[in-house]
Amino acid sequence: MSLKRLILSLLCQLMLIFGFEAVVNRHGGGRSTVALRMPPAKHLQVEPGASFKIALFADLHFGENAWTDWGPQQDVNSIKVMSFVLDKENPDFVVYLGDVVTANNVPIANASLYWDQAISPTSARGIPYASVFGNHDDAPFVWPIEWFSATGVPPLRCSSADSSSNDNDECNFLGTTRLELMKHEIASDSFSLSEDGPRYLWPSVSNYVLQLSSSNNSQPPVAFLYFLDSGGGSYPEVISSAQTQWFKSKSLEINSDSRVPEIIFWHIPSKAYNEVAPWFAIHKPCVGSINKEKVAAQEAEMGLMKILEERTSVKAVFVGHNHGLDWCCPYKNKLWLCYARHTGYGGYGNWARGVRLVEITPQPFSLKSWIRMEDGAVHSEIILSS
Repeated sequence: MSLKRLILSLLCQLMLIFGFEAVVNRHGGGRSTVALRMPPAKHLQVEPGASFKIALFADLHFGENAWTDWGPQQDVNSIKVMSFVLDKENPDFVVYLGDVVTANNVPIANASLYWDQAISPTSARGIPYASVFGNHDDAPFVWPIEWFSATGVPPLRCSSADSSSNDNDECNFLGTTRLELMKHEIASDSFSLSEDGPRYLWPSVSNYVLQLSSSNNSQPPVAFLYFLDSGGGSYPEVISSAQTQWFKSKSLEINSDSRVPEIIFWHIPSKAYNEVAPWFAIHKPCVGSINKEKVAAQEAEMGLMKILEERTSVKAVFVGHNHGLDWCCPYKNKLWLCYARHTGYGGYGNWARGVRLVEITPQPFSLKSWIRMEDGAVHSEIILSS
């Protein structure tokens, strides 16, 4: 943990102690505490001799079935998981790895209300973060068939994400677009390092790169972190040819000799994940703890994996999407293809929740990963590059 992050964390805790907090009351008695925030550094840095730790929050699925008791309670439970891991691991950076909200269950006009709730544990602790989109984040509302039965539409809470009133006046069922969600995050939270990406790549939005640097400015970059929108929801599940060309051009521009390690994040696995997936049990060289479903890959492959395997600087790809998979497997002995771990209580599956951690050590460079579970257990430790 860097000295700057430690000081910032202590300041946030002091402000909480002296009452500078906003408490959001939730259904079922849960609550989350949001500290008065200090302006963060806009660039990712690691102190000399220190490592840089990243937490991956995957498939939170906030906002599901808000008209029930269990829907809001899921979000309370998800906040508890994130808060526990953040306090236990003290990461320097967080990646929201898609499906932050389940838009197809959100009747309100502004799904960013739920997005804000999902981000709040990280932002409250003064930790910078970035996000990519999943297939549920802007999916169109799905009308439950039972609403058309004799019981009709249940009382809905649409005046705000936390409202306990049964006011349908603000229900519009139209959803919030990717671009609206991203612009809201960037504008409303100074801890967000997300970007809305080049306009010519739309409808794909979350395409950008962040540089991890040494606080000693005389040193070359430590790593480049790439974020890509794998589609789904409002358009097909695919990383397009245009995105592929953007990545190729950008990587050649900023890392032409491939000397700086590169790490890639998106939501829906590529078809290459099918090639490395374990058949039944997870055996070496793969590492993980659950292999309970088939890979649900993107609809098409538009050339990105070919470019990634040709770049010696690319060390690993991290995805979410499949809640019942958490393994890492080598791909053609050139890079690692990894799943995160289902973090949220929203979405399908009742497997225990957890968070994948990724740790970067600058000199000599190494990339290590493990999974921290909601009960505190740690497993699936692996060195991805050294």
